[in-house]
Amino acid sequence: MTTTVTPKSWSELLEALYADSWDSSIKRYRSSFAFRGLENAKWKLPTSLIRLGGNLGVIEKHLLRNFRKYAHRDVVERDSFWYWLTIAQHHGLPTRLLDWTYSPFVALHFATNNLESMKNDGVVWCVRIPEVHKKLPKSLRDALNDEGSYVFTVEMLSKFEMLDIVFPTAGSPLAKLQPTKIRNLKDFDKLASEPFSLFFEPPSIDDRIVNQFALFSVISNPKMNMDDWLSRHPKLYRKIIIPSSLKWEIRDKLDQANITERVLFPGLDGLSTWLKRHYSPKT
Repeated sequence: MTTTVTPKSWSELLEALYADSWDSSIKRYRSSFAFRGLENAKWKLPTSLIRLGGNLGVIEKHLLRNFRKYAHRDVVERDSFWYWLTIAQHHGLPTRLLDWTYSPFVALHFATNNLESMKNDGVVWCVRIPEVHKKLPKSLRDALNDEGSYVFTVEMLSKFEMLDIVFPTAGSPLAKLQPTKIRNLKDFDKLASEPFSLFFEPPSIDDRIVNQFALFSVISNPKMNMDDWLSRHPKLYRKIIIPSSLKWEIRDKLDQANITERVLFPGLDGLSTWLKRHYSPKT
């Protein structure tokens, strides 16, 4: 898989976005990629936690603990820390999660929605989810295989919090059979000596998640950018560079296809943002 491609037309862009979408096992066009669009091709893929800075391992724990403490009034109680992590990310708390979408058109929206960046080349990152998950620790791979899925859900990940662990004596044969228990991100980080990444779908908390066809990535190292992890595995992804000369055509065609803030951010704020952009002069 070519790491970087630069389409020169709308039709070439569509070909690049839907490349490798044929699934021979079911004889359907079902892409297994996650997409993320950025308005500037030079930008990397840091999480909001990394952008916050500081001692990330310590800050992350304090952020989540206090979010859970103060959010009880507004959040339906769930025991899973994965659920709380999802809610926190959705409402703007700095976390190690990174937003992605199954929709290449939604990714294109975020690469072209800022009119002030139309002079910059944009980019859509395309990551093949099943290939990423082949590098997971065995316990997580087995959970996906048992479910017959190639992407996790919060419910699937939460099952690792409820496992009963037998603590055998050192050297006991039972030690090798000890199930994996992930009670927090510290446990998650310890599952492998090398950082790994996984994708999971958030629950349908509101229309924004549904309409954006959203999913999240998470790496077993709070300090690692997703692009740095991907650079270690260049066969797992490709970058589609969006030339600045194509951006206005893409933007107008997305608007015609109803891929707008009005749909992706339901409510009066999204409506106002869409109308402001829609009626802004090109100059």
